[in-house]
Amino acid sequence: MSIVDNKKAFFDYFIEERHEAGLVLEGWEVKAIRAGRTQIKEAYVVVRDAEIFLIGSHISPLLSASTHIKPDPVRTRKLLLHADEIKKLIGKVEQRGYTLVPLNLHYTKGRVKCEIGLAKGKKLHDKRETEKKRDWQREKAQLMKTATR
Repeated sequence: MSIVDNKKAFFDYFIEERHEAGLVLEGWEVKAIRAGRTQIKEAYVVVRDAEIFLIGSHISPLLSASTHIKPDPVRTRKLLLHADEIKKLIGKVEQRGYTLVPLNLHYTKGRVKCEIGLAKGKKLHDKRETEKKRDWQREKAQLMKTATR
């Protein structure tokens, strides 16, 4: 079940591979995510010291958050993957000009997971072509709807 999607990633990048990663979260963050108070539109994934981190995702704390905790909505969160997956991703990011982008947050067996994509950036003409295809699909659906009436 999806919590939040990053539609901007599909517009800006060609997604070549997808990987599911666990997230290191604090208790208040899990509660806020379950309440739907998160967004990953501006987020990105970086590699530091053979570890992968999610930067820029915003999780708004609930008003009922504990008083002894000072919540940081945009803190850097560690992503959990197997070591061989991390090595493979590091190799592709460093050598072939790929980037890692968060695609969505979702639940798997009651846990919050982040799906990250190995992506290559789109040029401006590619973005225009994607938008033309989307507009044509929308127009085609409207034509089919009016034809069946």
